[in-house]
Amino acid sequence: MAETLTSHNGAPANILASACPSRTVLRHLTDRWTPMIVAVLADQPSARFGEIKDHIEGLSPKVLTQTLRSMERDGLLTRAVTASMPPRVDYSLTPLGNTLIAPMNALRQWAETNMDAVLAARERYDRNVVAS
Repeated sequence: MAETLTSHNGAPANILASACPSRTVLRHLTDRWTPMIVAVLADQPSARFGEIKDHIEGLSPKVLTQTLRSMERDGLLTRAVTASMPPRVDYSLTPLGNTLIAPMNALRQWAETNMDAVLAARERYDRNVVAS
């Protein structure tokens, strides 16, 4: 029998329930940048801010900072500061963050594999919307 997951208030975890904290967890995991940061840190167990930014095209420093803080708050990564001039800051996935690698890789593979089919569907849809 499957184990029932519970939230902080003891109610069963249910992503479809508006008050369930699992919704905010899912929102953080599926935001625009978290999956890409997980991909970078899966390939490179420890990376500096600039290295992460260099790997992900189109990601501004401000948004990277916000996303890294959110991921750290959620327990998905650690931020290690080494005293030097300037200070060195390295980011690594935590054991909890490492559990995201497989599902994020599956989503990434699906997106890359099905990209052409999705783009073709968009084109068909857009042609039909314009024609109607």
